Amino acid sequence: MSRDFFKRRDVKRLLVRSTNWIGDAVMTTPAVRTIRHHFPDASISLLAKPWVAPVFAHSPHVDEIIIYEANGRHRGVMGPIRLARDIRRRDFDAAILLQNAIEAALIAFLAGIPMRIGFDTDARRLLLTHPVRCTRAIKAIHQSGYYLKILEGVGIPPQGQTLELSVGNTNRQRAKEILSNRGILPGSRIVGLNPSATYGPAKQWFPERYAALGDRLSRTLDAAIVLFGGPTDRDLGRHIVNMMQAPAVDLSGRTTLGEAMALIERCDAFVTNDSGLMHVAAAVNTPLVAIFGSTNSTTTSPYSPTSRIVRVPIECSPCMKPVCPLGHMNCMRQVSVEMVAEAVEGLL
Repeated sequence: MSRDFFKRRDVKRLLVRSTNWIGDAVMTTPAVRTIRHHFPDASISLLAKPWVAPVFAHSPHVDEIIIYEANGRHRGVMGPIRLARDIRRRDFDAAILLQNAIEAALIAFLAGIPMRIGFDTDARRLLLTHPVRCTRAIKAIHQSGYYLKILEGVGIPPQGQTLELSVGNTNRQRAKEILSNRGILPGSRIVGLNPSATYGPAKQWFPERYAALGDRLSRTLDAAIVLFGGPTDRDLGRHIVNMMQAPAVDLSGRTTLGEAMALIERCDAFVTNDSGLMHVAAAVNTPLVAIFGSTNSTTTSPYSPTSRIVRVPIECSPCMKPVCPLGHMNCMRQVSVEMVAEAVEGLL
């Protein structure tokens, strides 16, 4: 395969397939920026699931977001075929697949896109016109660099690995209103806590320790404590607030993703499990402390100079299991409130 096949003049309409998880999407932002730099005159459309789309809603590097309506028009067995038909009408010249599943390649193939670029993972080499070999070495690097390797594989040089997230003025105004309505005035010191994480409980530090941490930071930093989480985290947020002695604002499941991004941007510090919101905090340059246990702090750590990782290396960590196979989550139990609090206080 020629490394210089990707001529700017040949690509007037380009489709980028986003990843399906918020954290992964944030880690693709260096790749999206690189794509725009390489194709400054092309019309760039980004295909994304609805819950990921807000990551790119205000991106200067994307002209259009196409929603993959997985729970609507594009649901079921025929859904991907309907999506491919919708895409075919747009006459894309090329597709860059940041999402690695075989479905992404199949949709681009059925849509008749002439050039289809992506990693050769998930048995999809025959569906791609320009498969890029995903080596063991590539899998071992930080994921923000991992996605750039797709572009390097077809001769597109990276334009830096710094994460980038455009929040938007509307979301910033909403964040200001949300805080004001909860009694947090402009200029207040705010510490955000994110006790949630997808992909199983093994990634989650214990609720009672988040409660104790919130109490300590409220006292030592004179900070307003704000809890974050998704729609399924309301019970978790309520449980932690009820255990705390200090007052706290519970926003779990009460904001849109765009509002949450702006609220995290407003925080003076953010404490989080390995999660999508952890990468949001890194991308908006909020000082953060990330608690790691079962997952790999090399490949999915917060890519930010103002971040700190708290973990206790033990023999079985990282196991990458959604549920602790030993049943006692020693990797998390050995992370004390004192350790996390000192990391936050050191940042501020």
